[in-house]
Amino acid sequence: MKVNKTPRVRRDLEFFPVRQGNSQFVLVRDPLGLVEEGKAVPWPLYEFMTLLDGTHTVRDVQMSLMRQKGGVLVGAAEVEALLNHLDKSFILDTEGYEHAREKLVAQFAVKTARPCSHSGRSYPDNPADLKSRLDEILETPTPAPEPEARVIALVAPHIDLSVGSRVYASAYQWLRHTSPSRVVVLGVGHQMMGDLFCLTKKDFETPLGVVKNDRKGVKELRDAGRGIVSENDFAHRAEHSVEFQTIFLQHVLPENSFTLIPILCGPLMPSLSGYSRSAYRETAGPFLKVLSGLLSHGDHDTLVVAGVDFSHIGPKFGHNMPASHLQSESEMHDKNLLRAFSNMQTDGFWEESARVKDQFNVCGFSAMACLMEVLPPSSGQILDYEIWHEQPTRSAVSFAAAGFTAH
Repeated sequence: MKVNKTPRVRRDLEFFPVRQGNSQFVLVRDPLGLVEEGKAVPWPLYEFMTLLDGTHTVRDVQMSLMRQKGGVLVGAAEVEALLNHLDKSFILDTEGYEHAREKLVAQFAVKTARPCSHSGRSYPDNPADLKSRLDEILETPTPAPEPEARVIALVAPHIDLSVGSRVYASAYQWLRHTSPSRVVVLGVGHQMMGDLFCLTKKDFETPLGVVKNDRKGVKELRDAGRGIVSENDFAHRAEHSVEFQTIFLQHVLPENSFTLIPILCGPLMPSLSGYSRSAYRETAGPFLKVLSGLLSHGDHDTLVVAGVDFSHIGPKFGHNMPASHLQSESEMHDKNLLRAFSNMQTDGFWEESARVKDQFNVCGFSAMACLMEVLPPSSGQILDYEIWHEQPTRSAVSFAAAGFTAH
């Protein structure tokens, strides 16, 4: 490998500290599957990797290693060997990684159906076992009241099913009172950067069967979203935020009763000229207009589901203090967002996010912002809210359920 002058670890990887006996390691999770499943790196190597952010030269890295080792000489060959190891493991953003990724993109592009990426890991891959698991979740006691009118939109989590079972139940129990012929799912494009939306015309496969794609609706949206929609649909390949909603929809709604429009919403800050509702509407206006029209077409009874989570706090998400020290502020922020969201106070929703400069990493903001612009007149209701703490990383994620009924 020819070492880049400023080597950088891939931005799409996730890292989780684990302990084995008296030794500490960091587990590497790769949404593309290029990094070996279950690969863990020793803590000293992880500390070396934190230096590889694309701004430090190889010489800078060498000097930092020497300082970490109390002035012990670290040779250029040693640094080179570490970089070569990381490159061969697909951990670095290099030409080798880019070529491997391009191959995956091409392989995914020719598929007519998106295979499920999380079955057998996040939920059972056996249909009977999955149905049993979903029944178990939906039977979770929940205080959510029944809807008083036709359900037109739903907000549900996309956190792991075992963690969010009660809130998933609060959301999807509401769907027992509706029978849409088409569902628009607004997911979060966790790996997206620079595009507002990512569409796919693929059908969705799960252990419960295949959900047909509404390709006509997807084409209308793609035509309207030129310049803000991803050129390819690769972001859908390993994204769970739509997949998790799909298995619940298949389980709750009658078999083969609906088609799907899967939309991933990317982060807004990198994609807008300014972080404001007006900038969003100006940039995404034609796309939002077509999506709003799809929701009001008389030939389809269309439901919208947003698969979102709320605050992500603690060291795992870039904070320099544990989640317990941030929770009171992040919870207040979540509830301010939910209050504005459920009351359709769109300007207030944006103002609340701008107030904290998105310091609590609300990953579902873009999907909810989209939903608020396209919903017909409706009444919103907060159904549930919960915070999950991941003790090993001293971090936490919040999530919620909400529903909207037609006026």
